[in-house]
Amino acid sequence: MASRPKVSKCGTLTTGPGSPGRAREGVVTGHLFKVTRERAGLTQQSLAEAIAVDVTTVQGWESGRRSLTAIPSAQFRQMRRHLLRSGADPALLVLFDAAMDADAVLSHGLCDRRSSDVHGHPLANWVFTRSATHMIAWALTGTPPAALPHPPPGMPRRRGPTPDGPLLGDPERRAFFDGLRRSAEVADWTGAESALLRRQALYLCSYDVASDTHAWMTDMRGRQARASQHSAWNWADARSLATSLTRHGERDALHAFIERGMSDDAGELANLNYWAYWLGLDNLPRSDDAFMAGRAEWDAKALLRSLVGRMSPELGCIDLNVHSVWSLLAVRPGALAADHELCRDLKQRVTRLLDGGVVSTRSRRELDAVHYGLKLNAP
Repeated sequence: MASRPKVSKCGTLTTGPGSPGRAREGVVTGHLFKVTRERAGLTQQSLAEAIAVDVTTVQGWESGRRSLTAIPSAQFRQMRRHLLRSGADPALLVLFDAAMDADAVLSHGLCDRRSSDVHGHPLANWVFTRSATHMIAWALTGTPPAALPHPPPGMPRRRGPTPDGPLLGDPERRAFFDGLRRSAEVADWTGAESALLRRQALYLCSYDVASDTHAWMTDMRGRQARASQHSAWNWADARSLATSLTRHGERDALHAFIERGMSDDAGELANLNYWAYWLGLDNLPRSDDAFMAGRAEWDAKALLRSLVGRMSPELGCIDLNVHSVWSLLAVRPGALAADHELCRDLKQRVTRLLDGGVVSTRSRRELDAVHYGLKLNAP
């Protein structure tokens, strides 16, 4: 297991929606642990006996009152191996690192929300993937991460007051988002050296359903527009902000970014590099956004398969997804070679989008080009 920042002890993550309780410092990791145990068919008692701990310890881990990030790494690896031998889904076990990253951000945001130390923030030192970001969002919105496997058929539903997810209470969510806004603003004032914090904090703020969120993000967009348009960090910042605004129903910023931010080969490559990292196909840890300008090291077919799966009309960033597929096929036309199933899937999705009328004029042109290419290369 890769090392992760430890979750600090502050006692602010509570057990209920609005009423104080015992601290939950590992709420996301704990809930993932609970899901893993339940799907493996283990009881809290049987697991506790197998790993030689008291059942109250297992209960504390699952509720988040005791943080799994605080136990020795050797003990945690042993516990994961036992879960695997007991039939746990490997796809769940590989998500624990992302869950720990999420808990580090949540704990920092609630414990140190008045701090102006931008360099000590977890979001300032690690480029987060989709899995880690969605784990954070799980605690903020209640929506399970896309990487979380569906429960096996016949899995009984929980009964009683047991929560279905690690959702924080309203006061904790409000405190967290307020802290994120302050962090983004301080990072904006600091400049390029805090660009990663600004970008990632701002993206997470887009999950905030407060009535003034869109206005605040629009103001941050105005500040960004006054910054240098030629710096590498500003490109990544503009991309994240444009995709964030789609969550609030605004697509103009995304269309403008596609038009300007990917108007040359450097922008197109940066976009594909970021997709590969975001979707977990580039699994090297990144401490800043500079890797987006580097040489492509990812599997083109695997990236295409992931991007094709995102060509759904209900997604706010559908125009970016369409452009990314078009761009990838332009630079790696062999990605579709000998994969008839992927070709059929892509053709069906392209046809559905062309018939649906939900994409931009530019996206329609790109979809027409992809459709024509599919016809030329049909088996």
